[in-house]
Amino acid sequence: MVDAVVVLITTPKGEGSKIARTLVEKRLAACINVVHGLRSFYWWRGKIEDDEEELLIVKTKRELLGELESVVKEIHPYTVPEIIALPIVWGSRDYMEWLAGEVKGAGSSESGSD
Repeated sequence: MVDAVVVLITTPKGEGSKIARTLVEKRLAACINVVHGLRSFYWWRGKIEDDEEELLIVKTKRELLGELESVVKEIHPYTVPEIIALPIVWGSRDYMEWLAGEVKGAGSSESGSD
């Protein structure tokens, strides 16, 4: 089975789709869900922030995390974007094979045409 991960990335409201599309176009993710209506509370520069955000749920391979992080940092409006990877401990065989075939690396079509 492919060494796959789920990456969680928060973005300001209205920014998630742009980042998601870029990551999929670059074949750094097989699929990204954009969850709207997120409200986040967090410490930033000595005070508690209360922001409307979006959550990206990114499915990719562990080996692509470094490149994915670099791309996100280039286009993300936050100084310190949240980029957290969680291992996928199980996934249906068909889905995991599809995921592996849609991102950069062995068995993928990096040009986007299959």
